[in-house]
Amino acid sequence: MKEKSSILKQYCNYTFFGILGMIGLSAYIIADTFFVSKGLGTNGLTALNLAIPVYNFVHGIGLLLAIGGAAKYSIYKGQKDNKNADVVFTNTIYITTILSFLFVIIGILFSQKLCLFLGADETVFDMTNTYIKILLLFSPAFLCNDVLICFVRNDGNPQLSMIAMLTGSLFNIIMDYILIFPFQMGILGAVLATGFSPIVSILLLSFHYTSKIKGFHIVKTKPLLDRILWIFLMGFPSFVAQISYGIVMIILNKIILSLQGNVGVAAYSVIANLSLVMTAVFSGLEQGIQPLFSQYYACNEHYNIIKVLKYAFITVILSSIAIYSTIFIFSENIVQLFNSQNNLQMQHIAVYGMKLYFIATLFAGINIVFCIFFTSIEKVVLAHILSLLKGLILIIPMAFLLSTLWGITGVWLCYAVTECIVTIIAIMFYFHIKKYKKQAQTNVESD
Repeated sequence: MKEKSSILKQYCNYTFFGILGMIGLSAYIIADTFFVSKGLGTNGLTALNLAIPVYNFVHGIGLLLAIGGAAKYSIYKGQKDNKNADVVFTNTIYITTILSFLFVIIGILFSQKLCLFLGADETVFDMTNTYIKILLLFSPAFLCNDVLICFVRNDGNPQLSMIAMLTGSLFNIIMDYILIFPFQMGILGAVLATGFSPIVSILLLSFHYTSKIKGFHIVKTKPLLDRILWIFLMGFPSFVAQISYGIVMIILNKIILSLQGNVGVAAYSVIANLSLVMTAVFSGLEQGIQPLFSQYYACNEHYNIIKVLKYAFITVILSSIAIYSTIFIFSENIVQLFNSQNNLQMQHIAVYGMKLYFIATLFAGINIVFCIFFTSIEKVVLAHILSLLKGLILIIPMAFLLSTLWGITGVWLCYAVTECIVTIIAIMFYFHIKKYKKQAQTNVESD
């Protein structure tokens, strides 16, 4: 009973701080959406929504490195292999530095081409270009912040990770208001507030790096391809989840532009940004349970792994009920917060869309848990299949098919239909693994 209580306490400690921290992190874009809607109206919302896929891509790369590196780091730490744990951390920093430089070059040279590709017309082109260029110039801060948050959490300090994320988000909200309204800096103010926020977070996380309890160090080692490959493999599902979100946004933006014009994209901006809160809850849960899965897996404590999995599913169910109930009951009020021009067409599209789009909440949460579960027990191929199915392979054709059949209604439903199908596949994968392990154990006992 004491052991069960200890596991539950550890689970609550990691997931509480993980979820709260990620909700705080999602305030980056929510604050931008709110203040941009108030200061720049429908065109500002449209520009912001067209630029968000670039943020998703940068953040996706950050999670690829952070979760991949931190997961492998946790396995080595669980095996008391401190040398390889430090090598993994150092190689993660190597890749982060290289990719940061690449993003900065893209921001300087190709931001305008990105705007055209994302569908910005002449009314929103300048605002979209400003947001994308500055965002990419701050990409080193975003990537380093993602990496440090995960390593500090996996190094036994989830409280500091949460505090750093919340402080960065609070800074973002305050600076959004100051730069957009008193300083009248418009979209530039919004993106500068967002860009400086991870720097504030990194400054706080640096306290862990100078503390006595720190378990990771930068060591003298050359880049090792096998370690880098493992980082990519273990972080790939989280990367796909983020990057596919951006790709799907690009496609849905284009479909909605053809069906409802810029007003429809502005309505989708509200829905997409609110969905970041839903995603943040489950991403926080994912990042909270990942070190526990990796730790128990490294110690062959399969019973504890199943316990954590059960707790995670209970959390997903309760969170889904709370999220969808809030959306369904208060959708009118929520949309009105972002509808500063009282555009009735946008209000109607967004309210209707929210009630359909967020049906996916339960299935999305289950799929995120299954992906990190398979990743942490080194069944990375299964995690990759699920991530690709829900992120790209199913949802894109589903968006075109359902929008052709049912117009804008089909657009809002494509996310829920895709996540539901993937949940069924994930459950099949889980029981296949369970059956295989049971057969293997029976064969060992009979020998």
